[in-house]
Amino acid sequence: MYALKFISGKYQGGVFPLKPNKQVVIGRSSDLDMVLVEDMVSRKHAKITCQDGKVLIEDLGSTNGTFVNGEKILRAARLKEGDRILIGTSILKLVAEASTSPADDQQIRQNLEAAAAAQLSRQTRSSSSMTGKIEEVPLPDLLQLFGTSKKNGVLFIKAQKHCARIYMRQGRVYYALIDDNHELGPQKSFYRIVRWEEGDFELLPPDNQDFMVEMEDPTDHLLLEGLRQLDELRRIEKELPVGDAALELPVPLTQPLRDLSPEQLDMLQLIYNEGSLSTVLDKSTGTDLEAATGVVDLIRKGYVKAR
Repeated sequence: MYALKFISGKYQGGVFPLKPNKQVVIGRSSDLDMVLVEDMVSRKHAKITCQDGKVLIEDLGSTNGTFVNGEKILRAARLKEGDRILIGTSILKLVAEASTSPADDQQIRQNLEAAAAAQLSRQTRSSSSMTGKIEEVPLPDLLQLFGTSKKNGVLFIKAQKHCARIYMRQGRVYYALIDDNHELGPQKSFYRIVRWEEGDFELLPPDNQDFMVEMEDPTDHLLLEGLRQLDELRRIEKELPVGDAALELPVPLTQPLRDLSPEQLDMLQLIYNEGSLSTVLDKSTGTDLEAATGVVDLIRKGYVKAR
């Protein structure tokens, strides 16, 4: 048994069970199986069929397209568990369900309307038409979906201790900001944001403010580099002190400074001046990966210790 779980959009939190050997037609028309009333959804937008254990999705010639895992399908595609479908501003995830008595159509509609009422309450507070949790849709996947569907707007992310904004123009990320701290720079901020694994997101209307510097790399290149840095940081995380750890030079400093490169000397001076890993990462002119690698290297060689 499979179901479509709404992880963003009008019915966020709602579940639409798929019945064996039955088609589900999705669109704006009120007489369809799943009704999504919004401008970006066509009258008859897409069709999903669950037959012989296979789940297929077909675009019905929609104006704005149907996307699976960030890719626009040309006509039809086979779905597997965990796939994410973007139709309009709704993101649906194909999930496996325990085999139970199938709900009737009226009960399914009532459950979705209950989810819609809860979502409307959230939207009233946030004034956003598209919200969700990054635990459900990882930020790289979400940005890929937005890129392929050429979204305009500001992706606002609220994590436990921080707030961030990612600015998009026709799906291309051109600026990123954490806690209104422009000194971090857009690229360092972006690479740091895409590492977040928990928090809430909402897509806000476009912001027309100008920035002194905009990112010019394509979004997919930024995402690939962000994920590469994440992998490299995970390799050294056991040797890296926690973010608010104090860093200091041992006294007396017995290791000869002449053995350090100019870049290592600069890092040593930054550590001496700032005194904590989080501030060193913020103040470093390089990426978090470059700064973290430099700190770990100095700790290994005995020039720095954490407490």
